[in-house]
Amino acid sequence: MFLTQSKSSHLAYITRGSAVLFLQRCIMGAVVTHAVCFRHLLELLRRTAVHGESNSVLIVGPRGAGKTTLLNCALRELLEEKEVKRNLLQVYLNGLLQTDDKIALKEITRQLSLENVVGDKVFGSFAENLAFLLEALKKGDRSSSRPVLFVLDEFDLFAHHRNQTLLYNLLDVSQSAQTPVAVVGLTCRLDVLELLEKRVKSRFSHRQIHLLSGMTFPQYLQRVQTQLRLPDGFPDARFSHEWNGSVQTLCEDKSVEEVLQRHFNSSKDFRSLHMLLMLSVSRVSTANPAIRPADLLEASRMCSADPKANILHGLSILELCLIIAMKHLNDIYDGEPFNLQMVHNEFKKFLQRKSHSIYNFEQPVIMKAFEHLQQLELIRPVDASAAKTQREYQLMRLMLDQSQIMEALQKYPQCPTDVKQWAMSAFG
Repeated sequence: MFLTQSKSSHLAYITRGSAVLFLQRCIMGAVVTHAVCFRHLLELLRRTAVHGESNSVLIVGPRGAGKTTLLNCALRELLEEKEVKRNLLQVYLNGLLQTDDKIALKEITRQLSLENVVGDKVFGSFAENLAFLLEALKKGDRSSSRPVLFVLDEFDLFAHHRNQTLLYNLLDVSQSAQTPVAVVGLTCRLDVLELLEKRVKSRFSHRQIHLLSGMTFPQYLQRVQTQLRLPDGFPDARFSHEWNGSVQTLCEDKSVEEVLQRHFNSSKDFRSLHMLLMLSVSRVSTANPAIRPADLLEASRMCSADPKANILHGLSILELCLIIAMKHLNDIYDGEPFNLQMVHNEFKKFLQRKSHSIYNFEQPVIMKAFEHLQQLELIRPVDASAAKTQREYQLMRLMLDQSQIMEALQKYPQCPTDVKQWAMSAFG
């Protein structure tokens, strides 16, 4: 009984501790690998926070290259200075969350704690509103302002905002002597500057920090072992030795190597690797005190599961038939958009070949099923103006490919044979 409780506590330690250990190692690795970039970024931020000099910079690199980690490390070192910690204000915006300039401005106001100052004031423009917020941050003598750091994650998405008003005004302030502002953009797109309007581009400093991941597969495999191994100072030396031995055996397994090779080829992002390893570790128990190859294979399957294919498993037969009709139309008309009337006509051709009326549905029922597919985002309108068109004639596009539909049909519970045959003829 004691042995079982001891193993349970050790396994709990592994699950809890691996997340912390992973982050610590990634942070240390980012500082060592990108030391020059780190010093350059730190100096830029220091000039804003200490000397009141405005700056703008873009950190560009693929996901998992360490962009956010690099920024966090620079900020952590900078905030160790008392004056900086007391004065520097930080505003974090994300292009996935702040989808337009109005939402972004509300978020800036909230993070700067200026809701009470703004109150019910009405502003004529975005620039006027932003200028008022920055003016409110000035110190008592009104001669100097507190430095503000704006971090724009998914920077390229802000370039799709109408007229790029947010980017223009932030970069315009960073070029003026009004308020010390640092604008740091994080993006995965190498061509991000091509997305900027001429007036926005002219106000950007054109400083770019590029982080490129040059990791090879043997290094990736070594990192996997490092993440899973228990540290030398682990309290139970015997358990630690057994666990580390099992990790070594696991990484030498051919099937495991193939799984990790696929994962490496699709994404070198450490977040996705961490998720894969956490799912594997979560399957460890007192009955199975080590990670088995089957655990890693199952974790890989869960990570690579297609969410849209999973949605198809829960559709009704009618909705599945409409999807097949849409795919048939895509094949006939070479990917041209379709509408409900076209889909219904294609569905009726299928019904005419059947002697029974099991699939006969009224028009309102078919329309409801069609709208449900749109709500699930399996189909989407070609353009926003289509909303003014009569519903039966709104042009749509199918957001699924043939492999996703066929996979769903194979796994669909008790799928009628004639529907499968119709699908096969549609994809033939």
